[in-house]
Amino acid sequence: MAFDGIMMTMVKKELRANLLGARVNQIYQPARDELVFAFRTQEGVKKLLIRLSDSPRVHISACSIENPPVPPMMCMLLRKRLGGARLSEISQPKNERILCLHFDALNEIGDREMLRLYIEIMGRYSNAILTGGDGSVIDSIKRIDFSESEERVLLPKLPYTLPPMQDKLCIEEASVSEICRRIIDLGGDDRAVLNTIQGISPIIAREVAFRAQSEGLDAVIEALKEQVENGMGQPTLVYKSDGAPMDFCFMDIRQYGGALKIKHFDTYSELLDSFFSDRDRLARMKAKSADLNRLLSNTVDRLARKINLQKADLKKCADREQLRIKGDLLQANLYRIEKGASSATVENYYAEDNAPITIPLNPAITPAMNAQRYYKEYNKAKTRETMLTAQIAKASQELEYIESVQDMLSRCETEAELSAIRAELREQGYLRPVKGAKRKDKPLPPIEYQSSDGFRILVGRNNVQNDTLTLRTARKSDIWLHTKNIHGTHVIIVSDGREVSGTAILEAAQIAAAHSKAKDSAQVPVDYTAVRNVSKPAGAKPGKVIYVNYKTVYVTPKKEILL
Repeated sequence: MAFDGIMMTMVKKELRANLLGARVNQIYQPARDELVFAFRTQEGVKKLLIRLSDSPRVHISACSIENPPVPPMMCMLLRKRLGGARLSEISQPKNERILCLHFDALNEIGDREMLRLYIEIMGRYSNAILTGGDGSVIDSIKRIDFSESEERVLLPKLPYTLPPMQDKLCIEEASVSEICRRIIDLGGDDRAVLNTIQGISPIIAREVAFRAQSEGLDAVIEALKEQVENGMGQPTLVYKSDGAPMDFCFMDIRQYGGALKIKHFDTYSELLDSFFSDRDRLARMKAKSADLNRLLSNTVDRLARKINLQKADLKKCADREQLRIKGDLLQANLYRIEKGASSATVENYYAEDNAPITIPLNPAITPAMNAQRYYKEYNKAKTRETMLTAQIAKASQELEYIESVQDMLSRCETEAELSAIRAELREQGYLRPVKGAKRKDKPLPPIEYQSSDGFRILVGRNNVQNDTLTLRTARKSDIWLHTKNIHGTHVIIVSDGREVSGTAILEAAQIAAAHSKAKDSAQVPVDYTAVRNVSKPAGAKPGKVIYVNYKTVYVTPKKEILL
């Protein structure tokens, strides 16, 4: 699923048809390795996505991307130099994964200047470099200094040079016979095709080798050459047997026969949006929540170790009654015990057969003091047991809360939801307060669904919102749902004075299961009851409630249509 050079060629022709002559309306940098250019065209604003990590690529995107509240320095530079600039040309070295956007811009004093933005799609070395009219680097997303490379340095004011080219043949320049001859010399298989033709990905190499078996290598290369030269590619997406996207390319795929599903798109931008939209969102949220995941994982480990140690100590307290018994027996037999004895054997009248028991003594103190020592140890063990029991309960509640936050974090889809979780952890003391923060972010509304028979279904996004939704927003006659003994969110069916139907309860239970830790399981138990039966224990952590008079339904997780 590499964004290869010929795919870049096809995308370039698509960009030329849609963006040439358009002006830069706005520039965003949602992440360090991601840029979004909003172009003002006759058909409206179109967004050009430039992604340089986690499947690097460039294409027009219709996906909504959340931006940080403060733009990074590179974004500010691009806005300053390219804001309002006209896109005058789009060029590409032959079948290389390098795209050059030519801009006709105005400098600070109003003079025209020609700027270029080079987009290099080269795996982990992908980069975006802004250059001036003299070809020198203004700045780049990733700077490369002399300590990293002696051959190619990317620093401001130094000349920009193209990356070294591969020793492969450009299909638009080399003849069919020359390409076929090299493929045969290298073995004639798909690896030979990949090492011969510039700008193709493994799936294309396999397709060429597959078709050559029945059509002949010359005919296949001739058809591929004509397709690239004319820009008549076919945006194609290959799906796995389970329906998940597997690969994409610029031509129809036959190598899988009927084993895998093949879908064609009208444009390459639609193809790439379809393939990467969910993956990009998950990768972006994973990167932005890495520190929280690390904090929560460390907290879970710390609490688990603490609880295990406390339980081990509590187990030792289980023998405290033996200490009291020994004290009683010593007290009852003081007259028989000689001072300075290291032990005393007495009848144990607590045992059914009064069997003798030998009690260790401290010879340095009197028998009476030894008896008091056992009573003291007994009282200490009793006090410790009480304290440990309370501490274990408290730590267990804290562990349950942190695990619930982990579950909420795993389902975060937006920066706003992530910020809400950060705010919750600050309020609970797990994160330091932000210096200078004077105002709180506007609370997010709950996620809203609708049952097939018209009942509104509200879903909390985090623990704080769960409390608000259940204890303040919901009415006593509404229905409350939560996965049984499984971390998840609170779900409310809004009754609006009507009797809630069984259909609405079933569909809301499916939604509750989908918004829980059991979202990938089947037959998930979900409890439901009227909101009047739900209450919050005094001093409980956010999201923690107790409920009575409930029923349980078993469902398979499923999200219904959003309102």
